[in-house]
Amino acid sequence: MIALACDHGGYELMQAAKHFLDERGLKYEDFGTYSAESCDYSDFALPACHAIASGTCSVGLLICGTGIGMSIAANKIPGIRAGLCTNNFMAEMTRAHNDANVLCLGARVTSETEALGIIDVFFSTDFEGGRHSRRVEKLNALDRERE
Repeated sequence: MIALACDHGGYELMQAAKHFLDERGLKYEDFGTYSAESCDYSDFALPACHAIASGTCSVGLLICGTGIGMSIAANKIPGIRAGLCTNNFMAEMTRAHNDANVLCLGARVTSETEALGIIDVFFSTDFEGGRHSRRVEKLNALDRERE
């Protein structure tokens, strides 16, 4: 299950992303926002990321104007490895090498076409493991210290 969250800046792109996920039969839980009215990104990013950290959802997609606010908020939650991606290569590498479990996008800096391509790559790329596992485990150890 994919956790979705956006703020007002990401609302329109999130609607396109939900349609894209629906077409592919991918299940998601929508944590809002549910309109383009001004709101605070953290009010939506944090509950979505808590759902991932608790195991209710396995991965997430967060969208705001630049993706920066969402990525900062997401990475405050132990167990979250959020990557802000602006192209397909970044999406592939953040999954393959960093085992990122949250994709952050900026609706004001990434076109809909680019964003949907990034989403496709992110959710279809597996973690490579190997030497990358050691690096991810170091991050997991930091999260355990913070808990």
